[in-house]
Amino acid sequence: MAGRLALIAGRGALPGAVAAAVADAPLVCALDGNPPDVLRPDRVIQLEKLGSFLKWLKRQGVSELCLCGGVDRPSLRWWRLDLATLALLPRIRRALSRGDDGALRIALDLFEEAGFRVLGAHEVAPELLMAPGTIGARSADSDALAALGDHVSTEQGRADLGQSCVLRAGQVVARETDSGTDAMLAELPQSEGRDGILYKAPKPGQDRRVDLPTIGPKTVMGAARAGLAGIVIEAGGVIVLDQPEVTQRLAETGLFLWSRERQG
Repeated sequence: MAGRLALIAGRGALPGAVAAAVADAPLVCALDGNPPDVLRPDRVIQLEKLGSFLKWLKRQGVSELCLCGGVDRPSLRWWRLDLATLALLPRIRRALSRGDDGALRIALDLFEEAGFRVLGAHEVAPELLMAPGTIGARSADSDALAALGDHVSTEQGRADLGQSCVLRAGQVVARETDSGTDAMLAELPQSEGRDGILYKAPKPGQDRRVDLPTIGPKTVMGAARAGLAGIVIEAGGVIVLDQPEVTQRLAETGLFLWSRERQG
């Protein structure tokens, strides 16, 4: 790393995994109202004081930022704005009115214009990605379902929707919403059979430095409860947390995990 790293950490296991992969402990920051599950923040960020926060990061010697973990979209309390943030107000309001991708793009531009290099979680901790390959035995229809997943992912990307879907017998049976992959799987009826897949990949064209798809042991267990045969992810495009435990859960449930190059 060229300079000190700061994590803007949200919910989930990803911020802790990223922090553990860094030799020098990063500065941990959290958006007000979105405390990390594992890490203890060194600083809580109020949107109305974003300008002051960026100046504070500079004083701490920070030159690189990594945004990781889930956060809720904040509300803007204009009466709390400080002077350092007034100049950013039009862009902050524009970001809050956009979809997820548009809002993140504006946020990244603000950080970069302030002189910070923004890194993806996979750039800080590349070992969290999986090389192409398969764990377990793929189902007979996995090729056809994976190809359908590529198509559905493109559609969802155009609509700025979620990064995953559930496919069975050549049909889409569930699409991820703002509630996330785990909630989508939990809403499916439990099944003792084993058919269909969970497909997960980045949205085509998304900035991979933020909101890269993530799976972990909980994902495997959710897919198993829903009676799926396996999980298909884009190689190099999906973070896999706790990989030894994921492998163990796959063996216990009989599911497969296929990391593959996207075909379209």
